[in-house]
Amino acid sequence: MSDDAKNSSQDDANILGNSSATEQPPNGPREQVPDSPKHQAGQNGPRDQYVVAVDVGTTTLRCHVYDKLANVKGSSSKKVHLLHPKPGWVEMDPEVLWTDFVDVVNEAIRAAGLTADQVAGMGISTQRSTFTMWDRETGKLYHNFLTWQDLRGAELVDLWNNSFTMKALHGGGGLLYYMSRSKRFLAANLLKFLPQQITMKVMWMLQNNLTLRRRAFNGLVSFGTIDTYLLWKLTGGQVYATDYSCASSTGLYDPYIKQWNKFFTNLLSIPISIFPPVEDTSKIHGVCETKLFGAPIPIASLVADQQAAMFGECCFDPGDVKCTMGTGTFMDINVGSNPHTSMAGLYPLIGWKIGDEIVYLAEGNASDTGNAIDWARSIGLFDDYTETVEIVESVEDSNGVHFVPAFNGLQAPVNDPRACSLFLGLSATTTKAHMLRALLESLVFRNKQLYETMLNETKIPITYIRADGGVSNNSFVMQLTADLLNRTITRPKHVDMSSLGAAFLAGLAVGFWKDKEEFRRLKDGMTNHVQIGMWTSKEELKDLQSSEKVFHPRPVSEGVWEKYRPVVEQWEKAVKRSLYWYPAKN
Repeated sequence: MSDDAKNSSQDDANILGNSSATEQPPNGPREQVPDSPKHQAGQNGPRDQYVVAVDVGTTTLRCHVYDKLANVKGSSSKKVHLLHPKPGWVEMDPEVLWTDFVDVVNEAIRAAGLTADQVAGMGISTQRSTFTMWDRETGKLYHNFLTWQDLRGAELVDLWNNSFTMKALHGGGGLLYYMSRSKRFLAANLLKFLPQQITMKVMWMLQNNLTLRRRAFNGLVSFGTIDTYLLWKLTGGQVYATDYSCASSTGLYDPYIKQWNKFFTNLLSIPISIFPPVEDTSKIHGVCETKLFGAPIPIASLVADQQAAMFGECCFDPGDVKCTMGTGTFMDINVGSNPHTSMAGLYPLIGWKIGDEIVYLAEGNASDTGNAIDWARSIGLFDDYTETVEIVESVEDSNGVHFVPAFNGLQAPVNDPRACSLFLGLSATTTKAHMLRALLESLVFRNKQLYETMLNETKIPITYIRADGGVSNNSFVMQLTADLLNRTITRPKHVDMSSLGAAFLAGLAVGFWKDKEEFRRLKDGMTNHVQIGMWTSKEELKDLQSSEKVFHPRPVSEGVWEKYRPVVEQWEKAVKRSLYWYPAKN
């Protein structure tokens, strides 16, 4: 343990004192929530005309105001301020985030030419596995947000994954699965802790702050991911909760029985009392304090960002696939009403819960997508993102060059955190265009890996694939993905899918949209400008999701797959060369 870590573990460890305390304890009485805000009217007209959605991303905090046709009427955004107090530590100041959150909501409402009393409800989408903890009696924070990128629990991850305890757990889980055929025990047999999850970071904080640890075991500490913290702040400390999608993304929530995992919290000495109640994704969780925005806006959805994007893409049925290509790639498939247990490293998630309906997802990810392109720009392979397609199409192929995108290791189905990025096959005739083409092709090859893993493991027929995220704007990547998957891929008109998904979920909760079919019909490109009334079910929401471009696989006669078959095979050899490059930490 470092000297700084030892200092932070002293009993009089510093508790951040810049968080405003509230009159009511965090778990105190809730504010009275109106049965339906749609019958209320503001001074400028009916308050059921608009929905506000806020997406707290890794780099940007965005707020959009949507009308009933899912048109953006006003927007605001701010850069997310990340702190790096030590190498590998990545934090956010909760008070700065809170101030920026309130500002972007007010600015977006003003940009739309509205007042808060015209807003039917608010939806909140947040980055996953980013958390803080605070004192239930004083409301003071014990530490900044530890983001999903923070690595201070990485050594504990290695230690536990290689421990006798985990080996015994795997063996016991395998035996129980053999006897019962319960997928829950198979999941225990396959379990590995990940640095991105909150599990070991919570454990690290409890080990290194004795005041926090003592108060936590006395039931006086509240744990909160970003959604929980914002809900608590927005309601003036009256409402303390999270939703199923955010809870299932932490690594400490059991999606099979829909409860915080008592076995693992006991095993890791984490008091289960710190965790919030888990509520439906789409419901009125509480009401914002009037002083914040000028009117008491209902908070009508809490949702994790990838699950929000899945909902925004209208992936409502088993076999629907969403591929978000941003900083990393997140490919999710709707697996229906039961969780999928993966042998290849797909992560079982709860997509959303709305009343009696609960939808599960299987998720695979590749950590290095947009950041690989950013890196290529930083070393001079290109100057402007808009010119990448022209550059790569200026050469017929990569001239034998292959790139493995593994700055953060390789995830499913390879599952090697020690893999390294590499260029392979460079020669005297290699140009920047060849290198850039190899890099973009590698992103497509990772898409193909994830897609085939999902197809082979879930055995669910794929219905359609929808892509979003900044990298999806690259037509070379999208067309080649469609070719190698031999599937049509739709790129939506709306680019901020997490925000749109949060808006859809909030709109359903307050009766702004009627059903999912509204989304589907707009997704199919219909332009029905009739006021279709309130959103009350997911079916109507499909009206509101229109497509910007559709990528069809090119005909077999063009020989794309025959051209790329040996290229993919050679790239797979390059992947093998990248494995286990970095030594294990323990």
